[in-house]
Amino acid sequence: MSDINHLIEEINQFRDKRDWRQYHNPKDLAISLSIEAAELLEDFQWKTSAQALEANGENIQEEIADVLIYALMLCSDLDLDVKDIIERKLVKNAVKYPAD
Repeated sequence: MSDINHLIEEINQFRDKRDWRQYHNPKDLAISLSIEAAELLEDFQWKTSAQALEANGENIQEEIADVLIYALMLCSDLDLDVKDIIERKLVKNAVKYPAD
């Protein structure tokens, strides 16, 4: 089992033990992902990157984790292979934004 699949399994077990899956439809997961990304942005607002990391380093890590957790739950619920969709997007981006 890949590390990503193992993480998804841990996330799903956490969620299922609390019976939260009933609230986690794709729309609401996407909304939650966006909210968590906005909370991450708050840590950087009106600061340089260095200032934000110094003042909010731990919270930045927690908000990144929240974003990733919601993204991985969404992939799981939509039966998407994380590695596959990222690799396909990188290929598409390479065509769109050539290195030279």
